[in-house]
Amino acid sequence: MATNLTGSITLIRAALPHLREQGGGRIVQMSTYGGQVAFPGNSMYHATKWGIEGFAEAVAQEVAPFNIGVTIVEPGGARTEFRYGSAQVAEAIDAYDGNPAHAFQAMLDPANGLAPGDPQRMAAAIIESADTEPAPLRMMLGSQALDSTLGVLRKRIDDFEAQRELAASTDFPPGE
Repeated sequence: MATNLTGSITLIRAALPHLREQGGGRIVQMSTYGGQVAFPGNSMYHATKWGIEGFAEAVAQEVAPFNIGVTIVEPGGARTEFRYGSAQVAEAIDAYDGNPAHAFQAMLDPANGLAPGDPQRMAAAIIESADTEPAPLRMMLGSQALDSTLGVLRKRIDDFEAQRELAASTDFPPGE
C-alpha cells in the first residue's frame, strides 16, 4: 500500500506545484494491466493498482487546464527479476489448497513459461510517450495484457448492460 498507492499519491501531489509553476509537464504513473484485470491471489496488489489508477485518472482531469498530462502505464508480464526471483509472496494457507488463490504462484515459476513482455521495448515506449501530445491517459504494454484487459472490459460492459432495468427501477419516476 505504501509503495504502490500512498507513495505514488504523495509524489504526484509534491510534483504538481512545480509542474503548475513551470506551465505544464507530464506525470507518468506506473501501474499494470492488473489495474483493470483482477486475479485471485493478488487482492492487495490489485487494491493498490485500482486505487492509483482511479486517483491518476481524476488528477488528469484536474490538472489538464494547467497543461499537465497524466499517463497511466499498464504493462503486462515482462521478463524481469521482479517476476522471476525477487517477488515475495505470503506463506500459503492450507485452507486455500486447490483454490484459485494459489494459481498465482505458478506464474512466478519460469518452468511454466516466460512472460511475453520485453522490458527494454516497454521502457522505450514509455520514454517515447513522454513527448506525445495530448498525453495518452492509459498506455497498455504487451499484447497478452491488452487482450486480457479487452476481454474483461467487454464482459464488464455486458454485465452493466444487463442491469439497465434494475438501474432504472431505482430512480424516481419521471416527473417526480
